[in-house]
Amino acid sequence: MKSLIIGPEAQNQRIDKFVRKYLSEAPLSFIYRLFRKKDVKINGHWVDASYIVKVGDQLSIYVTDLQLKEFAKPKPVDKIAFNRQIIYEDSHVLIVNKPSGLLVHGDENEKKVTLQNEVLSYLIQNGEYSTDMVGFTPAPAHRLDRNTSGLIIFAKDLPSLQVLEKLFKDKDDISKEYYALVAGHTEEKGTIDLPLLKDEKAKTVKVSYKNGQVAKTVYQTERHFHDSSLLRVNILTGRTHQIRVHMQAIDHPVIGDNKYGDFSINKKYAQLYGLKHQFLFARSLSFANVSSPLEYLSNRKFVCPWPEEEKTIIDKLTKE
Repeated sequence: MKSLIIGPEAQNQRIDKFVRKYLSEAPLSFIYRLFRKKDVKINGHWVDASYIVKVGDQLSIYVTDLQLKEFAKPKPVDKIAFNRQIIYEDSHVLIVNKPSGLLVHGDENEKKVTLQNEVLSYLIQNGEYSTDMVGFTPAPAHRLDRNTSGLIIFAKDLPSLQVLEKLFKDKDDISKEYYALVAGHTEEKGTIDLPLLKDEKAKTVKVSYKNGQVAKTVYQTERHFHDSSLLRVNILTGRTHQIRVHMQAIDHPVIGDNKYGDFSINKKYAQLYGLKHQFLFARSLSFANVSSPLEYLSNRKFVCPWPEEEKTIIDKLTKE
């Protein structure tokens, strides 16, 4: 039997999720068999899998020493140099300026070189996180594509992550603004309201009126160049590749986008300006009404500087 005391970093989550994180190598069938057999107790009493753990709860899991050794294996975090620009940090959150080309999470091709691992290494070295901590791992509250740069906010504790995830889901009290360079001359402003469908196997997204999810993008044109336009873009929904697919759908693809862009203009901008990735970055993050423990973020705005490469391209285009 293993006994644990629930700490503040793990509170306010379902107990089955906590046990799954603690016995991270155990199959789901094993986890839920523990609950069916009433081998998971809080303060000496059996609880349902939906029980919400609280600070100070004493959790008892009835497993053998062999099962504990096999299933309770904290994932190692390599010591990685953290050279990313920190836009803001406190005891609850960390806002980082992610460069283009860096994954936020690992995928099947890359597990180690990710912003998530860099942040975990940074927090370990600062004494704010340990792989021995049970029930929560600091994590980003939203995502950016590998080749999109800009602001990413990480939560250092579960209550903060839950607040942030709700903000990004509801969209009412948070706004994320992007800058994008797109092909052709756009209208002064526009709203793109086209449903999007993700193809998990092909790892692409397309407009689909039949099975797509609601997706809404609003843009404001900052300036026109000879064959492109610089836009400020806000997404009112958070679909995968939303800006890139929506701009493609109105015949103004993001320049440098190798998946949804225009090959000829991508080639031109690569040759003339050295642009090797999509010109899209998350410029600012604005909060309205935020609940505890992040209420102090209410009515605050965080802005990252322009990436040097993109700034140089805009300066050159402006002079032409």
